[in-house]
Amino acid sequence: MRQLAAILFADMTGYTALMQENEQLAKLKRKRLKEVLDTTIGQFGGRVLQFYGDGSLSIFQSAIDGVHCAMRIQQALQQAPKVDVRIGLHTGDVTIEDEAIYGDGVNLASRIESLAVSGSIFISEKVFDEIRNQADILTRELGYFEMKNVKEPVRVFAIANPGMVVPERAALQGKTRQPVNRLAVLPFMNMSADPENEYFSDGITEELLNALTKINGLQVTSRTSAFAFKGKHADIRDIAIQLNVDKVLEGSVRKAGNRVRVTAQLINAADGYHLWSENYDRDLTDIFALQDEISGMIANKLRENLIAPTSPSPIKSPPSQNIEAYTCYLKGLHYWNKMTPGDTKKAIECFEQAIALEPEYALAYAMTATAYSQLGSSGQMLPATAFEIAHRYADKALQLDSTVAEGYIAKGAVYLLYDWKWAEAHEALQKALHLNPGATTVYRWLGFYYVLMGQQEQAITVMEEALKLDPLSTFINHSLGNIYVFAARYDDAIRQADKLLEIDPQMRMGLELKAWSLGMKGDWPAALQLFAEVHRLTNHPQKGLMGLGYAYAMLGEREKALDCIARIEQRQAENPDLVLNADMVGIWYALGDMDKTFYHINQCVEKRLAPVNYFLEYPVFAELKKDPRYLELKNKAGL
Repeated sequence: MRQLAAILFADMTGYTALMQENEQLAKLKRKRLKEVLDTTIGQFGGRVLQFYGDGSLSIFQSAIDGVHCAMRIQQALQQAPKVDVRIGLHTGDVTIEDEAIYGDGVNLASRIESLAVSGSIFISEKVFDEIRNQADILTRELGYFEMKNVKEPVRVFAIANPGMVVPERAALQGKTRQPVNRLAVLPFMNMSADPENEYFSDGITEELLNALTKINGLQVTSRTSAFAFKGKHADIRDIAIQLNVDKVLEGSVRKAGNRVRVTAQLINAADGYHLWSENYDRDLTDIFALQDEISGMIANKLRENLIAPTSPSPIKSPPSQNIEAYTCYLKGLHYWNKMTPGDTKKAIECFEQAIALEPEYALAYAMTATAYSQLGSSGQMLPATAFEIAHRYADKALQLDSTVAEGYIAKGAVYLLYDWKWAEAHEALQKALHLNPGATTVYRWLGFYYVLMGQQEQAITVMEEALKLDPLSTFINHSLGNIYVFAARYDDAIRQADKLLEIDPQMRMGLELKAWSLGMKGDWPAALQLFAEVHRLTNHPQKGLMGLGYAYAMLGEREKALDCIARIEQRQAENPDLVLNADMVGIWYALGDMDKTFYHINQCVEKRLAPVNYFLEYPVFAELKKDPRYLELKNKAGL
């Protein structure tokens, strides 16, 4: 019988050594352990499946019950005669046959228990997600661990209630394979009196990231996640846990007149030990030559300290020779990473200012193209207008520099979102990946590509790989959550949404992702509340209405759903450059009017609006596949 269960392993520590020293005491403690387990596990609705000498395997229907039971066990065994026990829990699919239990979830629970120490309770991220809102259960994150026979790194938490042992991560070394050659470059601090020098310190960080991602054998956390710690004074060990790295590079920049001092230090995350620290004092005759020199020197130092000697990787020159253009480019990245339509438009302004100052700035052309693609695919501009500009700018970027990965990313996005040239899109994205394996935007579009090809598992693999490189990226977390929805893994999608909402509780795309996932699970009342909050956060009576209208329709509130449609139609009439047919599709579909649904889908096809491809695969629109017009649409889209 296959079922979802919370799996609890409890194991007596030091049993073999105690048997050799005092066999009678060892047997007494083992007997006491069995008595406590037999009594306690049943009280919390659990079932003991196996006793094996000095340990046991139990299952629970509820992860919360499993954690409460584990705490009760540890509390009971602290009493005389004390028994030293370590406990591990994980939630997963298991198969139970004749009291035997199988499944990957069992293996992972066992690995987590083996990682624990005496008196502790370790839980997986899935269990943490179940108990995170329980006020009476305290936790502390220990970070990611690579475990034997487990493909992906596992995020582990310790129960931190009074009486529970919570070890430092360093105390667990030797119990598992530690992350190797994973590095985070934190934003260098601006120590100058002039706050305008912030862009110089950011530039140093940018150039280091660009240089270090090209070193073979070194995995570097992407910019988005590293810059999440800008201006914060978090403990290095906590940062390393969140980013799943074992080394951290940090530094500072102090500029005065024509002199600049850059300090850099490489830190071992487990113990905070400084592996090396150096100062670089230079004349500021050429800011970009200085950045290139320092990034190259630090990259060479990292080669010495982190990886075996290899042939040197080429360190690219800075992307611009104009400080004003570079400053505009950095400002553009700042707005681009905010991910709202308004900020995307500000990003375009900054990138185009950079191009005006330096007409051969390939990176600025590439990012402008990407930003226009974002506006066109989301209906914030007429797709024909947006993607014509995106094509032109992407071509210019590649003409200026065919080694810039961002140029191929921009071109691949246009092929994917507008031209619907699937083979060309895949080829461009693969070129970008070859040029820069650390460019996580590539993974986002590759995930999108695999979904359209009906290869959801491949899409998940690609996005989970991206998440390792950029664990705090809102883009990556959201894209992975969306792909979980395509694969009907709604609980996993909700976990991704919760991660986004941890970053910002009012992040609209996080709220939308959670709302759709809850709705797909059948909880449309909860989804309606979240969609209403999304609409409120738009601060506009005509925006953020598709999800709200869909939920109203699913709950039988037809008039309210029709009111949402009326407001969308009014917005479309007032803003003819917008394309809002996709919003209409959702609500008319939920109302059961297939004629109007297919009318608006066909409008999306004619206007080349990217979301039409999603309609053909998104599980919420499953009934579309029963209509003969569905195959016609697939043919139109070339899928």
